[in-house]
Amino acid sequence: MKTLDWYFDFVSPYAYLQNAVIDDVVASSDGIVIRRRPLLFAGLLGHWGNVGPAEIVPKREWTFRHCTWLAARHGVPLTMPTMHPFNPLPLLRLSIALGDTRDVVDRLFAYVWIDGRLPTDREHWLALLAELAVDEAALQAPEVKDALRSNGADALAAGVFGVPTAVVDGQRFWGFDATAMLDDYLRGDPLFDGDAMRAAREMPVGPGRSLAARAAA
Repeated sequence: MKTLDWYFDFVSPYAYLQNAVIDDVVASSDGIVIRRRPLLFAGLLGHWGNVGPAEIVPKREWTFRHCTWLAARHGVPLTMPTMHPFNPLPLLRLSIALGDTRDVVDRLFAYVWIDGRLPTDREHWLALLAELAVDEAALQAPEVKDALRSNGADALAAGVFGVPTAVVDGQRFWGFDATAMLDDYLRGDPLFDGDAMRAAREMPVGPGRSLAARAAA
């Protein structure tokens, strides 16, 4: 049995979209088990010195237009939350407290991206906790916080830099757009062991943008 670690954050609409299809992709390959692993996307950004798409004004607009189109294209329901970005920590901890099962993760994604709700929508948040039979104090349990930190540390150790990312056999597949690529890999496409992919992995590092900027000055 082979494990596919699927790293995600409820703040990401792309993670929501991939969550809707990833089980079908994995089901097409025998002997693969998905382990859903929530993490704090902001922690990845901080580690790699990056910013989220919502922090770059034109990229923010593109992200939500793109996700609206992707949802329609793939027949996935989508309702934007009342604001974005938002603090996903309560959702991440709730998922961990309930064991990160598929049903739990599906419900929490739906709370944001179908119901259009956030953890700060107090009335609806308390109703969600009651629906899932969870005491809010459980989200502050040390073991829940430790598990979330552990997921983040494991993701960084695996070279994860964004969400969603699937990691299997030490290979990373980042983003909803890479779902078809993941499917090909799981089906044993020989491209992944070929010369072209090897050359892609071993591409030499060039002088970088700072040198180019100085040369253009």
